[in-house]
Amino acid sequence: MLKQPQYKICRRIGSAVFSKCENPKFTLTPTRARSKKGRPRQLSEFGLQLLEKQKARYLYGLKEHQFHAYVKKALAKKGANPVLALYGALETRLDNVVYRLGLAKTRALARQMVTHGHITVAGRRLTIPSYQVSKGDVIGIRVGSQNKVLFNDLSEKLKNQSTPPWLSLDVSKREGSVVSVPALNDYSETIFNLTSIIEFYSR
Repeated sequence: MLKQPQYKICRRIGSAVFSKCENPKFTLTPTRARSKKGRPRQLSEFGLQLLEKQKARYLYGLKEHQFHAYVKKALAKKGANPVLALYGALETRLDNVVYRLGLAKTRALARQMVTHGHITVAGRRLTIPSYQVSKGDVIGIRVGSQNKVLFNDLSEKLKNQSTPPWLSLDVSKREGSVVSVPALNDYSETIFNLTSIIEFYSR
């Protein structure tokens, strides 16, 4: 798991990439940074691209080498749009899907749930947060974990859960399924610019 001083990161990159920073106190203009003397300064093109990369990396809780590996695979995918390929790979990580379905309130908690063996894919327990789910996969809670305190009141919470179009949630079963691949309209709702990220690594 990526462990970082979250408030400090939120102030530096100017975006609420962590749930604990999602309040006005930590909202800054994303295109500006501060010099060592504390004065605002305009970022260069490289700086802006680096900022977008950091937003995405921290949002998904990935180390640099992990994130770079996703970008390399997206760029190497023949006949594919690297922007959509990257977005699809990040979104279909098992820990992210658990979070998107509302089974966990944060991606960090979702990653912990997967690592501790509480989550199943197609009825099989998986402990790999980076596992890539596919269309048709059903993601649920392991039978032996259903009554744990971790999942108390989950059914009630799921009633108000909003999931992206590529996922389907069954509140009564407390499970969800992948019905399609993440699409461009899903990408438009993100807080970072994937095109800038691809350009950053293409230098």
